Amino acid sequence: MTQTAPSYVLGSSEQEIARLDGQAASIEAATRLLLRAAGIGPGMRVLDLGTGLGHVAGLVAELVGPGGQVVGLDTSARLLDVARERARDRPQVTFVEGDVRSWRDAEPFDVVVGRLILFHLHDAGAALRHQRTALRPGGLMLVLDFDLGSSRADPPVPLVTQALGWVDAAFRSAGANPTIGTRLAPLLAGAGLVDVQTFGVQGYLAPDDPRGPALLGGVVRAVAPQIMALGLATAEQIGIETLAERIDAATRATGSVVLPPALAGAWGRRAL
Repeated sequence: MTQTAPSYVLGSSEQEIARLDGQAASIEAATRLLLRAAGIGPGMRVLDLGTGLGHVAGLVAELVGPGGQVVGLDTSARLLDVARERARDRPQVTFVEGDVRSWRDAEPFDVVVGRLILFHLHDAGAALRHQRTALRPGGLMLVLDFDLGSSRADPPVPLVTQALGWVDAAFRSAGANPTIGTRLAPLLAGAGLVDVQTFGVQGYLAPDDPRGPALLGGVVRAVAPQIMALGLATAEQIGIETLAERIDAATRATGSVVLPPALAGAWGRRAL
């Protein structure tokens, strides 16, 4: 039986690649912390689900070293081409086009990791159950994903609250779950992993930090067609060309700290 590719509503345009790079930079420190906390180390063979541009694969490659191996898996040939070009100096990293719900390698992995992939899957539990069998006995599965419910401005900024509402509704209408970070531990346990642990990392961006407005403006731009299709706002109401600047001006004027979505992490092991 064939499966349709996972629903991914953000595309792979040059603009989207730039947004993904900015997003990855904003959560790199949190990702490194979670990768290390889960126990990824030298010599391991690791599968990176939904690798995209290879950001996580690159971080994992640093941890496993030249004696390890990292396989990045994604459905987007366009993003994989960029990832391969960027990883030319990392011979331990390879990339494969395939669906995380069905792809299988002949050799088992020590670790399966996935960042921001469950967010987009209609049946995240089924994908985790499938990938659990890709692990050697005792192997580690680590998932990292967003909890958009933690995102806000403090003190509140009406434009930030409105934009976050647009984003949440747009993702949910496409079948994505923008608060799936809260469910990672139960999902791993339900997929048969044992010794599950979890914690999240929350960012706090100062009122004069341009990253918060840029990140929020970027994701609104990416899902603006969905926002308009749902009738949540018109192009004029969104004002995408000036949205980030208006958010920036509002947070500075109110001295508001911007909290981007928390990056939650959870990991467990395949039983021996």
